Amino acid sequence: MSATKNFASAADLEEKSVTFSQISEHAWAYTAEGDPNTGIVIGDDCVLVADTQATPAMAQDVIRRIREVTDKPIKYVVLTHYHAVRVLGASAYGADHILASQDTYDLIVERGEQDKASEIGRFPRLFAGVETVPPGMTWPTMTFTGKMTVWLGKLEVQLLQLGRGHTKGDTVVWLPGEKVLLSGDLVEFDATPYAGDAYFQDWPQTLDNLAALQPKALVPGRGAALTTPDEVAKGLAGTRDFIADVWASVSEGAKAGKDLNTVYKETFARLKPKYGHWVIFDHCMPFDVTRCYDEATKYADPRIWTAERDRQMWESLEG
Repeated sequence: MSATKNFASAADLEEKSVTFSQISEHAWAYTAEGDPNTGIVIGDDCVLVADTQATPAMAQDVIRRIREVTDKPIKYVVLTHYHAVRVLGASAYGADHILASQDTYDLIVERGEQDKASEIGRFPRLFAGVETVPPGMTWPTMTFTGKMTVWLGKLEVQLLQLGRGHTKGDTVVWLPGEKVLLSGDLVEFDATPYAGDAYFQDWPQTLDNLAALQPKALVPGRGAALTTPDEVAKGLAGTRDFIADVWASVSEGAKAGKDLNTVYKETFARLKPKYGHWVIFDHCMPFDVTRCYDEATKYADPRIWTAERDRQMWESLEG
């Protein structure tokens, strides 16, 4: 952790290679070596896309691959949660409906603009063609609380809120007939969970609720598609362990009255041997530890990240 370390992922310029693979009769995974994933469900009469990529320009690559396997209309876009890198590509799909939880809608109202500015500043490479993003926010056209069922012809698709974790609005897409789950950022695989807007004490239980569905395959928020029950179990366990390990280290330090800076350095050193090889570990840790310290001290709910707060945090922890 040298003083010259670049802010966030400004130094992350390497293009990732994309995989588009079928993981069940109706589900496909668009993955890119640790960059944000998109899940696709091709039903009898239309297509549902979960998480849209960061810009309409980037979404075009998803659409191109969908068109290689079906000409059915893309009728639904699901926002598994609201982070700019997941949702700002939505306009490209021309969908009839943009679906999200009411909690996600509320987050857009509260912090959408700030989140957008903050994320674009953090991850230049992940917002290729940012000029193609239309002005304003990406708004859901329909919201739900708890559970919503969408029928793609005879194919049942459930949108489920199984608890807070990555954000308060987290939604998973579940195909009960095929036991396939599109988890959004509640689950990562060989990629560091971003937890700047997280609920650390809730997240492990939420993962247990996902596991109770007994998925046979899962598209995580980042990392390779998990295509066997064993791989799914590994993805769930890895994410759960990381969140629990951050919480254990940070809450212990906070209880001992240590300041954020000290707790950050101790937690980074403690977790680096086990998780340091995961994608975006160095990028996520300052955000994750800052949020975790907040939760362990005096902020039950995540504070809003702004571009200015990002920089102050980075300079204080990494400067």
